[in-house]
Amino acid sequence: MSRLGETFGQLAARDRKALIPFLTAGFPEPALTLPLMRALVAGGADIIELGVPFSDPMADGPTVQRASERALRQGMSLRRTLTLVREFRAEDARTPVVLMGYANPVEAMGTGAFAAAAREAGVDGVLVVDYPPEECAGFTGALKAAGVDQIFLLAPTSTEARVGQVAAAGSGYIYYVSLKGVTGAGHLDLDEVARRVPAIRARAGLPVAVGFGIRDAASARRIAVVADGVVIGSRVIEEIEASPPGQAAANVTAFLRGIRAALDEPAVAKEAP
Repeated sequence: MSRLGETFGQLAARDRKALIPFLTAGFPEPALTLPLMRALVAGGADIIELGVPFSDPMADGPTVQRASERALRQGMSLRRTLTLVREFRAEDARTPVVLMGYANPVEAMGTGAFAAAAREAGVDGVLVVDYPPEECAGFTGALKAAGVDQIFLLAPTSTEARVGQVAAAGSGYIYYVSLKGVTGAGHLDLDEVARRVPAIRARAGLPVAVGFGIRDAASARRIAVVADGVVIGSRVIEEIEASPPGQAAANVTAFLRGIRAALDEPAVAKEAP
């Protein structure tokens, strides 16, 4: 079983939900990525989504776009991101790391070479936003051979046919986009999430993590009633942006501890959304 499968299994056995924060590799500067990854774990992260900076990020809102642009200006790349994962893995053998990004850097490296490099670095899963399941069979096969989970996005607009495709090709977990928009948008539709997530989980037989638009303990808690995991991205980036020099790691840890506490309240699995 993969590290992602083990993590979700252990959480389910304890009736807990996964806290999955997102961090852009190289933001606010490359030397701070590793300390920030440690800070996420200290704050209660179960899985880390590490964004690979890209110049034209179609799914990302302005906050994550700013982070990517700043990281790219400082020379961050896919290869340097893999080096950071390798360094993190040398000191943390437990916390799964999922790379989230776009196809161009992967294609530039070569899908087979990327899969092998991801495995060697200690990457547990990969989510490539612009690789739909019907167009990436070769990439899916390369990741499977390397023992790396491939995670796909589903959205409120996803058809039943697309859910079936993702169920057949995906592994690790499914990332359900909670709104019709980009990361960080504020129009979270809790009723739609409550309707779709159980049906997706039943169809796919995989955990479902929900992201886009979750910004605080209250919204995270309500999403966790129906989801297996909660993804928080833009709000983490904003916490880093607002932090004085030298305080970002401590502030991120404190912010996540508030989310973790809300998710761990005993009634979270029993409330109505």
